[in-house]
Amino acid sequence: MTSIPAASRDGLRWAKPSFVRAIIPLALALLISACKKDDAKITGPSCPVDQMACGPICLDVTADPMNCGGCGIPCSTGQICQGGACQCVSGLVCNGACVPSDATHCGDCATSCPSGQVCSSNICSSACSVGQTPCGTACTDTNGDDVFNCGGCGMPCAPGKICSGGICLDVSATGATGSDGGMAGVDGGAGGTTGTTESTLVTSAPGAYWNTVGLLAEVTTGNADVTVNDASTAQTWEGFGGAFNEMGWNYLSMLSQSDRDNAIQLLYGADGARFVFGRIPIGASDYAMDRYTLDETANDTTLAGFSIDRDKQLLIPFVKAAQAVKANIRFWASPWTPPTWMKQGPPSPGKVVSAFDGGSMKDDDVTMTAYAQYLIKFVQAYGQQGIPIEAISAQNEPNYTGNYPTCAWSPSTYTKFIGQFLGPAVASASPATKIVLGTFNGGGSDRSIVSSVMGDTAAQSYVKLLGFQWGMVDTVGSAQSYHLPIWQSEHKCGNYPWATPFNATMAPNDQAYAVESWGLIRDWIKAGVTAYSAWNMVLDTVGVGIDTTRVWPQDALLTVDTQAKTLNITPAYYVFRHVSRFAATGARVVATSGGDALAFKNPDGGIVAVMYNSGSAKTMTVSMAGKRLQFAMPGNGWATVVSR
Repeated sequence: MTSIPAASRDGLRWAKPSFVRAIIPLALALLISACKKDDAKITGPSCPVDQMACGPICLDVTADPMNCGGCGIPCSTGQICQGGACQCVSGLVCNGACVPSDATHCGDCATSCPSGQVCSSNICSSACSVGQTPCGTACTDTNGDDVFNCGGCGMPCAPGKICSGGICLDVSATGATGSDGGMAGVDGGAGGTTGTTESTLVTSAPGAYWNTVGLLAEVTTGNADVTVNDASTAQTWEGFGGAFNEMGWNYLSMLSQSDRDNAIQLLYGADGARFVFGRIPIGASDYAMDRYTLDETANDTTLAGFSIDRDKQLLIPFVKAAQAVKANIRFWASPWTPPTWMKQGPPSPGKVVSAFDGGSMKDDDVTMTAYAQYLIKFVQAYGQQGIPIEAISAQNEPNYTGNYPTCAWSPSTYTKFIGQFLGPAVASASPATKIVLGTFNGGGSDRSIVSSVMGDTAAQSYVKLLGFQWGMVDTVGSAQSYHLPIWQSEHKCGNYPWATPFNATMAPNDQAYAVESWGLIRDWIKAGVTAYSAWNMVLDTVGVGIDTTRVWPQDALLTVDTQAKTLNITPAYYVFRHVSRFAATGARVVATSGGDALAFKNPDGGIVAVMYNSGSAKTMTVSMAGKRLQFAMPGNGWATVVSR
């Protein structure tokens, strides 16, 4: 995994040093040249008049930001290549470099602002203008065209890209052509191309996660490894998300402010994973700091003791930090247990017996009325905090009663509660709130609860969503007959105590879990879900929750080393990002053939293909958007290609 020291202040958009970028094309050319045994028989490509041979490929050095004006001459951050010269997209040129207009050079290279002032619209000021965001001492519109802060502060676009609407976009992609307007392949064969393409390539593999400098070329001959059929459409995609937890914010709070901000940008930022959803526990989950509900006053059927004060300590700050990066997150919530006085025993046996753990839901009218109001009060209280709750479920995993906050529900109790109590209460007090039938992991009578609720006229009328996880993937297909969105509500957490190998000391957070995560994401989306939720977005490197009997170190997307005070990006995070960063809300899932792939057609017409290669590194071709695009696919790795 990638480790980011607390002392780092450069953000998480790593860029190769300019000299490394500069020598890559030259090194490739020298390598090819050294391998030739007979220069009379093997020559470089014959290029069109408007291109130059750089090693085995032809490049348009008038527009290629990595070879601008000649082979191996890269542009810097904030620059594009125009007419064979690196030009600043925005900002100023000071000492030969593109820089933002900030307090050190406000409007021109010679003007610096007094201490405490910022640069707003190229003028020194005490505050930013309306509609601008302070990024350091520069005032900018992060959703505009600022290549230094594209989609968020400290999120520069890579060389050769422009910023439009807060998104880094290619102005051209590297094409390589052969004698017939085609590309000379790496195996010495010639292929045809049509020149430059408006396409994006990102690859990841062990030791080289999130590589954005690979070459993507359009070819006109040869067979495709993966073919995307964007005319064959399936479900409309809503987006990815993850679960908030108390422990996550506790660990993030151990980092510097800069690294904590970077963690949130990685999850919800425009150049991060671009998560859309956030799951909030109602009371304690198994990754709370300890057990609690929002009203533990015994028999408090009027809920006079209801309070979210506990949530204001860790949970709500975590949510608010995410909202500061993405204001329109879609929040949904589920309880792991009702207040203990709403349950009947016995609690779950184990090393430590707790009323929070296990037991079953009471089914008398007084208790059910109180519980419906308990959930309504949660929605209202969070709304008052500026956190709109789009959807709620009655219970997380109603057929699991382990040694952390849990509660069992029978199909009849669940159906009665939805149809006679929660449904009417939501319709009366919070009609915009949706009821999720879930979340079900496939254990016990989970499937019976689904059929019972959806078979009851009153209950099913209130259900707007289905929430399935873990062992329910095989139910997605048949559940589509209900004509409701189906969310995958919790990603598997890896490192299973019942499997081999199992690490009882700390969560592995390794490549094997990344590969497992890919398979899960692929299979659930192909099954027909419309949204996908990670489990814990952030944990420490150990990954142990509050289960008092079974010690289970669980994987996460980001981890914090609590001793070194460093933030780690796990391989699984990159797998999520390979899909979530590019598959937009409103996209249609489309068909693929060949290889191991997922594909989407975005609302703007862009086609997204995400592919996994379990074998050795190879040259790969994907047919999509009316093109054949060829690139270097890493071994045991992923590639995302976006094209129009």
